[in-house]
Amino acid sequence: MSAVSTHRLFVVGLMLKGVNAFAELAGGLLLFFVSTSSIRTLVSLLTANELSEDPKDFVATQLRVAAEALSVNSKDFFAYYLLAHGLIKALLVIGLLRERAWAFPVSLWVLAGFVVYQVYRYSLTHSLALALLTLFDLVVMVLIWREWRSRHGKAYMTD
Repeated sequence: MSAVSTHRLFVVGLMLKGVNAFAELAGGLLLFFVSTSSIRTLVSLLTANELSEDPKDFVATQLRVAAEALSVNSKDFFAYYLLAHGLIKALLVIGLLRERAWAFPVSLWVLAGFVVYQVYRYSLTHSLALALLTLFDLVVMVLIWREWRSRHGKAYMTD
């Protein structure tokens, strides 16, 4: 793959990570302002049609179970988690797009940490979405590595 193609993929990957970071920030903020009862009502409304057609629909029933189990404490944890996760990713994306030297190794380490945690969570949940997110993170890590090597060369990375 040419350096130009790799760079384009790198930029596209970062843009997708940036959109993901913004969605996490928005989701985290939203969780602070929405009550658990409102979440339960929304999930019930969103799944009612599907469950009327197929009362054993896996996704709809799992969403309802998760909404019913949601406590104020867990909602607050998810809000903080999404805000922190989104903010970290947004800062790293900005650093990478501005070609800050520190952003390349820090991004690789942070994404590696996310991947390890996501693999652990996948072992418990077997979530297809989590598997896809992990795969995307691994692809972005490869693109960051290649971009870092093309910009700074091997000598820079061994310092």
